[in-house]
Amino acid sequence: MGIPAFYRWLADRYPLAVVNAVEDRPAVVNGVSVAVDTTRPNPNGNEFDNLYLDMNGIIHPCFHPEGLPAPKTYTDVFKAVFKYIDRIFSLVRPRKLLYMAIDGVAPRAKMNQQRARRFRAAKEAADDASGTERLKTVFESEMEMLALLDQTKKLDSNVITPGTEFMALLSSALKYYIHLRMNLDPGWRGIKVILSDANVPGEGEHKIMSYIRLQRNLPGFDPNTRHCLYGLDADLIMLALATHEIHFSILREDVHKAYRKDKNNKPRKDSLLVNKRGKSKQGEVGGEDIEDFISRQKFQFLNIWTLRDYLAHDMSIPDRSLKTDLERLIDDFVFMCLFVGNDFLPHMPSLEISEGAIDLLMTVYKKEFVQIGGYLTNSSEVYLERVERFMQVVGSHENAIFRKRSQVQKKRGVRFQGSSNKKTVSDYSTTPCVEPQGMTGSSGSSLEPRKTPFCQDSKNSTVKEIQCSTNCISTGANSLVDKIKLGEDGWKERFYVEKFEAKTEDDRERVRRHAVLKYIEGICWVMHYYYQGVCSWQWFYPYHYAPFASDIYGLDQLDIQFTLGKPFKPFDQLMGVLPAASAHALPLYYRKLMMDETSPILDFYPADFELDMNGKRYPWQAICKLPFIKESRLLAEIAKVESTLTDKEKLRNRLGMDALFIHISDPLAVKIFSFYKRKKDHPKLPMAKVKRKIDPKFSGGMNGYMYISDRPVWPAEFYSPIEDMEMIAQNKVISIFYKCPSFHPHIPRPLEGVILPGKTVIKPHLLRPPVLWHETSAVCGRKFSERSQKVGPNGMAHVWHSELDPSTLLR
Repeated sequence: MGIPAFYRWLADRYPLAVVNAVEDRPAVVNGVSVAVDTTRPNPNGNEFDNLYLDMNGIIHPCFHPEGLPAPKTYTDVFKAVFKYIDRIFSLVRPRKLLYMAIDGVAPRAKMNQQRARRFRAAKEAADDASGTERLKTVFESEMEMLALLDQTKKLDSNVITPGTEFMALLSSALKYYIHLRMNLDPGWRGIKVILSDANVPGEGEHKIMSYIRLQRNLPGFDPNTRHCLYGLDADLIMLALATHEIHFSILREDVHKAYRKDKNNKPRKDSLLVNKRGKSKQGEVGGEDIEDFISRQKFQFLNIWTLRDYLAHDMSIPDRSLKTDLERLIDDFVFMCLFVGNDFLPHMPSLEISEGAIDLLMTVYKKEFVQIGGYLTNSSEVYLERVERFMQVVGSHENAIFRKRSQVQKKRGVRFQGSSNKKTVSDYSTTPCVEPQGMTGSSGSSLEPRKTPFCQDSKNSTVKEIQCSTNCISTGANSLVDKIKLGEDGWKERFYVEKFEAKTEDDRERVRRHAVLKYIEGICWVMHYYYQGVCSWQWFYPYHYAPFASDIYGLDQLDIQFTLGKPFKPFDQLMGVLPAASAHALPLYYRKLMMDETSPILDFYPADFELDMNGKRYPWQAICKLPFIKESRLLAEIAKVESTLTDKEKLRNRLGMDALFIHISDPLAVKIFSFYKRKKDHPKLPMAKVKRKIDPKFSGGMNGYMYISDRPVWPAEFYSPIEDMEMIAQNKVISIFYKCPSFHPHIPRPLEGVILPGKTVIKPHLLRPPVLWHETSAVCGRKFSERSQKVGPNGMAHVWHSELDPSTLLR
């Protein structure tokens, strides 16, 4: 999900880092489309070695494409996924490796967010179903109604979770697709392909980053490897910076250009509307189908080397006598951005990107660098004493931020009331309507309401009214009662009373200390995750809300330790994140634990739950106040029914390994055949526990381990698991299991031998330092400075400078 609005902030602040992708389009010969020749030079001027696909960013839009009816079958989804991969592959044209990573079982810290997202999706589906029932009164004939219901039927997107039958079928479909392309497409023939499916633990993007980190600094690794990572989540940018690989690009859709309409084009018909005969071409709306949806996407590259150039300027410390290290400054930038959003912790109440939070953090960091003691981090290590000093200075701005926010909200409320006084019933279809972000929450554009086109037809207007009534909330001043009144006297006490139910002063202090402990633990956990990998599979933040920046003190008393533990099994995660409405994705006896009134864990699956808008404007921004899963209770009940699983279900519930695919012409093929021939009678072969270290001399520099099983590495034929797709005869693709090299600490700087690109950012390209959002008046834009002089509980700001030894600053 990433960091909402971060990409927009970055593109506005550092425009040269983002470039539009150049594509060769398929030629049309005698009315037949001819595929792009991906062996030709890349039209973008850069030849990429490795392409990494964060596959969930492809699966979701193919499963529920925006503005189009959902696919009717899994086969339709799989074919759309193939088309999407083809499009990205032809654009990037990797020369060495394609790594396809699907989300596997996630750490518990992420599962809480997944749980909230899936419960929300189930709630929205129930609301949509209710809206469809209301439509029955609108349509004149039964035929029209049946056609409408046929279009509004949706596959349950919650099945895009490890352990479901859908994910198992998707893995089989992708293995077939890889064999098909490597057998027939010359552009695929010379590369290696790794498929890390949903049975391999870990989030897709973090499996990719683990692969990159563990290849670095090993024999055969080229420090000038050119990486391209596809995905919409903004945290991919942070992860790319954290690798300290120079030649790195993020590929993502241009969400603005993809939906921009030509002035002469008419708006597309709404997806719920059918023609007078009640007919609609399958998979199409207003003449557009899923292939059109894929083909109209426009792409952009975000080049990390250019972003690093910008950060070298923007993170520079004013004290020129200090010789700073750019790599450490970049790591501190990544660290600071954790406070404005990540997938594992709620962001702090005073830090909103749309309110200049990143500008504030960077300004404080540069201004107070000497006073706080220097760098905040050293790779995954966090200097808590310095972080406390830094956050206390940030917290000193909170009163001004909340007062400015209150001014803006009041002004917005007056404007809304003025416009609503003129609104009539027939104007309902022009009400701003915002869809949930789904899996692409990082896009800045999602913060803007999407206008539903006005429709003269009264029947169509009613359809739109019902749609909007389930997806929109009022943004008027009286739509929500603000009991906390941030910025007014007593706001912090009211916050802890309302959000943490801490009624007394002692309760508030106890809750504050514990929330701060767990929040700072979480920040340390995320930094370790970004730079070294999972340090605890079981850790999670046990609150729905974050403490304030001004609450971050007393960190010298913290002793932060993590226990690694082990990941959940796929069915365990399904039980931890799915609502009862998606119980169909689980085996029978697991379903009963979700739905049976006698189930001892029925309280984990509430049919209804509170959505706290928490000062936000749109439903997808609300906090789902679900009960946190008690792991020991959950696993104890699952253990009682695990013996009821069928053999197929047991396979879906296993943790697996990556699959490596190569063409028989690859130099590594000889080594694989030789290894398989020697070990074909090994007793551990059925368990896939026979391994050999890969020699990078024969693998193009790739390190790791190959594993074989009792399945043939080179089947003569490969059958299609998808309807109407042909069997592959005379197969020329080998597949084995693969594991990354053994763990070794990440080196958080460019490797020796890297060739740095020329500087692309010079002084004329730099924007002026931003004026802090809360230091301008909401009414007339006048700057004001009401910064509190009291920084910490002991007035620490007044004594820091005199107490610090300058020689410690650059440690």
